[in-house]
Amino acid sequence: MNLTSSHPFWSVTNGLPANYPSLQHDVSCDTVVIGGGITGALVAFHLAEAGLKTLLIDKRDIGTGSTSASTALLQYEIDVPLRELIQKVGPVAATRSYQLCRGAIGKLEQLAARLKIDCGFERKPSLFLARHQREIPELREEFQLRRKMKIELEFYDAAAVRKRFPFSRPAALYSRDGGQVDPHRLTHGLLAAGKRIGLEVCDRTEMARLEQTRRGVRVRTKNGFVITARRAVIAAGFESKALLKGDAGTLKSTYALISEPLPKIAGWRQQCLIWESGSPYLYLRTTTEGRVIVGGEDEDFVNAKRRDALISRKTRTLVEKFGRLFPDVPLEVAFSWAGTFGETKDGLAYIGVHPRYPHTYFALGYGGNGITFSFIAAEIIRDARIGRKNRDAPIFRFGR
Repeated sequence: MNLTSSHPFWSVTNGLPANYPSLQHDVSCDTVVIGGGITGALVAFHLAEAGLKTLLIDKRDIGTGSTSASTALLQYEIDVPLRELIQKVGPVAATRSYQLCRGAIGKLEQLAARLKIDCGFERKPSLFLARHQREIPELREEFQLRRKMKIELEFYDAAAVRKRFPFSRPAALYSRDGGQVDPHRLTHGLLAAGKRIGLEVCDRTEMARLEQTRRGVRVRTKNGFVITARRAVIAAGFESKALLKGDAGTLKSTYALISEPLPKIAGWRQQCLIWESGSPYLYLRTTTEGRVIVGGEDEDFVNAKRRDALISRKTRTLVEKFGRLFPDVPLEVAFSWAGTFGETKDGLAYIGVHPRYPHTYFALGYGGNGITFSFIAAEIIRDARIGRKNRDAPIFRFGR
């Protein structure tokens, strides 16, 4: 599947930080990870650090699939609000999901620091905007539910929003727990760290067939080689639908742009992450180079041709929406692109073994929390491989 189009900024600006060989022989290992984006890198590193002989493969160059199109906002807020998630999965699983995403941001920060990965990680507050007056009661309820979880956040009424920002909204939630990162550099940094402790990485190595055997798995590659492993991990994002058919959510097209560097971004308090309610919604962040990333305008994925044909129009819409928020900031588009992502009915990832694939774990961090869900998946799958009980695994299971 063509996951991205046009010129995603991360892979263009970073180039290829490392060159990995393609697989040229049969090999055996404990775990083979299929997918060389941020999800696969996190899972593979955790497995290698646990002492498991691990091989990661990807049919593309590393980090050039969905990861290159990610806008990489790190948020604990799941696409489904807490009050709705409680109704869907119950209060225990809902609150724990939010806690896990919140904790994953801090753990990711610690891991990047420990491994000395230069990936532009920054802690950022997050501003969630209501579009309409009728949303205020729901936003107040959301505020109270999160406060009960000991999450530090503030409720802004219209006057408070206008006092702090150069735009008006009926209400907003301002949270301290957010972050942002360069996902491409983080992916390569994790794999470089993994290689130092024995992780093997092969790109331009495409899986042709996945076979479940009595004792494990057999992966046959398109160039005719065989990988024999005790377990496989599918971390191929939305391309995993080819294996799971209708069991893995729905696909969406999303659009994003990044600006030329700006000398000053007037009125953007603490350069917080900004996102809003509604569909299609809008989200914004900055970068360490003073650029602005604007994304959104999601719609149902039909095919790559239709998605790509809309890039120019969607880019103009994103620029207009940004201008309504920050009219004094002259935004000049440097790159714009489209990507494909998945979403689930409850907004949660799918992590774990699927009934049709008893020796294969899936790490499907669908939705707007892809990176935080990927960190959670890495811990759950590592724990499963070393025989450690993980009480959070059932939250993300298939068939929930």
